[in-house]
Amino acid sequence: MAGNKNLAEDPYERLANAIILQAVADYRVALKKIKAYPKDRKAIDEALEIARFFRSGWYSQLTSVDGEYLIKRLQYEVRQSESIRGGKNKSNRR
Repeated sequence: MAGNKNLAEDPYERLANAIILQAVADYRVALKKIKAYPKDRKAIDEALEIARFFRSGWYSQLTSVDGEYLIKRLQYEVRQSESIRGGKNKSNRR
């Protein structure tokens, strides 16, 4: 039954997923730092480097998820989470 091997159990698939998940987490952190400190050169460089990874051939070999879509989705997510959090804080001050 080797043909029915679950991809989630494939160590190479798990490694590819772990690489991508770490890049996603790092990109979120960099975007949040940029949001808080727009002139933070280190955070900007980090975000640009990770965005290059998401657009790279290596990334494309690791996953079928479109890198450009992922970048835009994460940017949107960070913008939304910051505005939602800001809105909650204002309503709690009353």
